[in-house]
Amino acid sequence: MLDDVIDNLKDDIVKTTQELIRIPSVYEKSNDKKMPFGKNVNSALEYMLDLGNRLGFRTKNIDGYCGYIEFGEGSELLGIIGHLDVVPEGTDWTYPPFSGTIADGKIFGRGAIDDKGPVVASLYAMKAVMDNCKLNKRVRLIIGLNEENDWKCIDYYKEHEEAPTVGFSPDADFPCIYAEKSILSCYIKQNYKNNSKIKIKEVDCNNNALNVVPKFCSLVLEIDDNIEMNDLIKTLKHYIKENNFEIDIYKLSNTEVKLTSYGIGAHAAHPDMGVNAISRLLVILSSIFSYFNCNLELLDFFNKYINTEYDGKSLGISCKDESGNLTLNVGDFSLENNILKIGMNLRIPIYTPISDIETSFKTLCNNYNNLDFETTSTEDFLYVPKDNKLVQTLCRIFNEETNSMAEPIAIGGATYARAFKNCISFGPNFPGHKDMCHQTDEFVEIDNLILACKIYAKAIIELGK
Repeated sequence: MLDDVIDNLKDDIVKTTQELIRIPSVYEKSNDKKMPFGKNVNSALEYMLDLGNRLGFRTKNIDGYCGYIEFGEGSELLGIIGHLDVVPEGTDWTYPPFSGTIADGKIFGRGAIDDKGPVVASLYAMKAVMDNCKLNKRVRLIIGLNEENDWKCIDYYKEHEEAPTVGFSPDADFPCIYAEKSILSCYIKQNYKNNSKIKIKEVDCNNNALNVVPKFCSLVLEIDDNIEMNDLIKTLKHYIKENNFEIDIYKLSNTEVKLTSYGIGAHAAHPDMGVNAISRLLVILSSIFSYFNCNLELLDFFNKYINTEYDGKSLGISCKDESGNLTLNVGDFSLENNILKIGMNLRIPIYTPISDIETSFKTLCNNYNNLDFETTSTEDFLYVPKDNKLVQTLCRIFNEETNSMAEPIAIGGATYARAFKNCISFGPNFPGHKDMCHQTDEFVEIDNLILACKIYAKAIIELGK
């Protein structure tokens, strides 16, 4: 019966997802206390809360930091925790990234799978249950607005509102997630005097987020009279060809050349699914500076300890356990106020303390005269044993609904599940389907979105009783 109810809601689910995608809810700095994450992010929250009111739910805007949509009665609270903010759109989309275009049975757009589509599916699952079933708990859809940055939204929620007694986050993979790696975002920095034969004059990474594998990076190099431009270009071409990289060279003048590197975007939790434009450009820079005997410590550090592949071994740490390998994404390269820096996002196996990685970086930086290490944010791992009742229940519901025998999995991604006790991530990506999170041409398959809605409804009923 509930499946039929959700099938009848299909057009509303699709339309709502499209309309939500059309709000470009990328984080912006804001001095407005009512819109701490910017006007567009706030518009997405207001859209969802207004929809929740019209569907018959109780709603609350929590000072612009987050909000919730709720139904039911009882002392216990079942939480469904998602987010409406998205990473920047990137480039080279087949369809406009904030259009919500439908093609080939898919809804395309930034946020389609991360996390607007799943939030909409969760809301309509709540609607189907509210109108047709009796539960013993309150059910609350908690809506975050700063998940892609530093989680200030969920921190604010925890300071001011009730924590769920049990819950899930529709922001990862089915059948369910029992472990999420720790996360470290950090920078290696150098005061840049810009006085060698080759000078880095400017850098542009298209405002890439640290948790996205960059698909673009360009920079301008300036040379002095000790180097011939033709010699520089010839050497650049040699190293680019030797590495089989896609990097364009533009001669701007007799003293300036521009390099533009191209890659393939992906989520930083899966760097192997992308091609890192920044790392490739840094490899070439390292080769060029070495060839012309120009010492730049930041490039030397990159070449020795990071490069294009990274598993922690170069730091003297063996990082691998049941949650997977240690991975690193170079997500930023910048030159501002005479500070040259490389920004990184690491996903750390659950049995390796974040402090071990930080200590290793600091120790290596101390071997140089002008390098500093800075941690910008950390997130501790999530681990719930596979035999835990919540894990077993959600995994069983998925397998029953899909006639599968899937087992709980570990991921490198971070979801709001780790913000609360007795909470894990649950869908919406199906086993065997490509994860389009943070990628160009991000999409959600409509049939999968409706199926996820049905699965969420069953989970709400079972956890709500």
